[in-house]
Amino acid sequence: MAITTVAILSPGDMGHAMGRSLGEHGIDVVTCLRGRSDRTRELTSKAGIRDVPTLEDMVAAADLVLSILVPADAVEVTRQVAEAMRTTGEDTALADCNAVSPQNAAVMEANITAAGGRFVDASIIGGPPAAGYAPNVYVSGAHAGIMSELDGMGINVVHLGDQIGRASGIKMCYGALTKGTFALHAALLTAAEAMGLSAELGAELRHSQADAYRRMQAQLPRLPAKAFRWIGEMDEIASTFDHLGVTPYFHQGAAEMYRLMSETPFARETAETVDQDRDLEQTIAAMVRLLT
Repeated sequence: MAITTVAILSPGDMGHAMGRSLGEHGIDVVTCLRGRSDRTRELTSKAGIRDVPTLEDMVAAADLVLSILVPADAVEVTRQVAEAMRTTGEDTALADCNAVSPQNAAVMEANITAAGGRFVDASIIGGPPAAGYAPNVYVSGAHAGIMSELDGMGINVVHLGDQIGRASGIKMCYGALTKGTFALHAALLTAAEAMGLSAELGAELRHSQADAYRRMQAQLPRLPAKAFRWIGEMDEIASTFDHLGVTPYFHQGAAEMYRLMSETPFARETAETVDQDRDLEQTIAAMVRLLT
């Protein structure tokens, strides 16, 4: 199929950058901003994404919908898109690009297929598209070939076969490492601060784990602004692991650490307003103050 129009749900940090990149490559990019925040509306406008009034209008206009949301909303939004497909009679394709378990990917496929649409299991690994940089978008399922036309439009499309769950599964394993490790770092530093050992641990880490400590200093102060989005991802990873017979407790704990971060005053920041001068010590101190 020839893709001329792509819908983005929703044009947040990743979604608007994907939409902007596709638009720069000649794709007509649309969305439905019903119920969305002022910030999302501003990002949409800056990215040149066209807003349409309803999900039905969006489904009718688009050849392909890219769902790029917080994981907790993914299944419900897919259900709403499926209802819009039933109402309009369209067989629009939907690629779920969220950090969800393979089990939830299967649920979404069933919803879209029952509505007459076509489902692609997809996952994004990497940051938003930017000049000189393209994230990998892994795809799987019987209709995964639909995404091929977008390869090279600011993203690298990587096919993982016809089985639903492979694309979502690789995201679960990758996020288990990256965001799971960030949460582990936050947990051990919070514990050290609560015991009055931050200075001593910091000295040891600078001596024996210098690279790891530099990553902690660079990364952790920026995490509270993202933490609320990552709670659901950790829950999805825990569910994936549990379903496979692998312990879910690592990432249930990681979800708790991101929940703690999301309760700090810094969690109200956005990508545009993050305090670049805040250091690791200030970030950890705020988390310790929230401990019971």
